[in-house]
Amino acid sequence: MTMTTPEQTVGATRGLPTLGPEGTRLLRLLDETFEGWGVAAGAHPMTMPPLLPAADLARLDYYDNFPHQAVVAAPLDLERRATTPFDTDTGRFPTAALEPAALGLPSASCYAVYLTHQGTQVADDTLITVCSWCFRKETHYEGMRRQLGFRMREIVALGGREHAEQHLVDFTARIHAFAAALDLPLRKEAACDPFFDKGGSKALLQRLTPVKHEFLYEDLAIASVNTHRNFFGERCDITLEDGGPAFTSCIAFGLERWLSALTRRHGSWAAATEAVLDANARVRAEASLAAGPVI
Repeated sequence: MTMTTPEQTVGATRGLPTLGPEGTRLLRLLDETFEGWGVAAGAHPMTMPPLLPAADLARLDYYDNFPHQAVVAAPLDLERRATTPFDTDTGRFPTAALEPAALGLPSASCYAVYLTHQGTQVADDTLITVCSWCFRKETHYEGMRRQLGFRMREIVALGGREHAEQHLVDFTARIHAFAAALDLPLRKEAACDPFFDKGGSKALLQRLTPVKHEFLYEDLAIASVNTHRNFFGERCDITLEDGGPAFTSCIAFGLERWLSALTRRHGSWAAATEAVLDANARVRAEASLAAGPVI
């Protein structure tokens, strides 16, 4: 069997690379690591749908703020398909052969979390963790660094303002500690994603106080911490016990991007996997020492 190697995965030119056994093992190990962080903090694991109603995403201003990344799905129109068949020259179905696109493929895992909780009341300290396929249209695709389809593990906070803010503080520290144990130099930078409509008051606030910070290895963002204030709480009618809108924040890990960074740093699947196992053991030992003896 032909084995895929780091940064040389099958189908990379289409943005949908395939991982072999070694890459799959490392991806699962990383996902279990990040999920474990969330569960240890009290997060409830959930599974979200890969497709969301485009109308719901539009209500969250997704297509206004991220039109350059948006990917939608449409079924075939069975009647018109007869006169507009699949174009073998371009490798595409003509637009006329499709029904209207009513489904969106989200670019981040957390959108489904907010939509799932719409119209509900949450505790002030709610945490959810999910791992979903995400999709982003890019100007080009490059191995595991930049993909059309990829997996994102997120740990999402819903609740009071202090809870949402402390969530970012706590997991920023965890990311730094894990990176140090991995010997993976990361730098934290404010991101310029247009989360809010550029002309709105929220966009001005975002420029004054960034809502997203990325952790970069070399030139590649592999994780981020994001605050949305009460935006999703208001848009999705997610309320607190006092009746006010919930505040939200999230920690996101692009799993394939972590694979790219780790194999570039350590040279091979095996070395990268061993580095993660060692780092997990070191972080657990340091946490145990910090906790002190049980009396």
